[in-house]
Amino acid sequence: MPFNKIRQVNEREPEPDFIREAGEMIAAGGIVAFPTKNLYGLGADAFNPDAVAKIFSIKQRPPQMPLLILIKHRSELDRVVLKIPPVAEFIMDRFWPGGITLIFEAKAELPPNLTAKSGKIGVRLPAHPVAAALAEAAANPITGTSANISGEPGCSRVAELAGTVGNSVDLILDAGPLPPGIGSSVIDVTAEPFRFLREGSVSAEHLHAALNNR
Repeated sequence: MPFNKIRQVNEREPEPDFIREAGEMIAAGGIVAFPTKNLYGLGADAFNPDAVAKIFSIKQRPPQMPLLILIKHRSELDRVVLKIPPVAEFIMDRFWPGGITLIFEAKAELPPNLTAKSGKIGVRLPAHPVAAALAEAAANPITGTSANISGEPGCSRVAELAGTVGNSVDLILDAGPLPPGIGSSVIDVTAEPFRFLREGSVSAEHLHAALNNR
């Protein structure tokens, strides 16, 4: 992949100029690869259907599989979700940033290809300093899907990016090798009671214990 698109960033205190450049690239409809807790992700303007389509093309992702998004503040939820159930408020208070992706009812303003016409949207407040800074720099929420061909393993270092992925993005924020770990847990709060769709860094046992002790 071309070295002129790679920016070496400090994982804990990312350089403001690089973050600003990446935010401007996303605002212009570009795609940025960036580090999350354990894997590199692909960021695009979640409100730009053409940019979202690029993500699907780069990943060779089936169109029926929606993308999750990252927000800069909880206040941004009002832009993307129809309602916030009380259980979601508690989960966010207890486990955000990071740890859990929540599935909400999506607002109609979101691109249909982002939600795969499901009427739902997965949202997470990122904890990783680079991901959080990028979400802060972007004008709109950004996509947070992993930087890999769909169905293949995720990448914990930039050198592992598949050629088609690395060559197709517009900018890469390289924070070096990321530590091993598991992804976020995914919880659908559109149902009553909520549904645990994927057990990740927050176990179902831990979540239920927190709920029972509130």
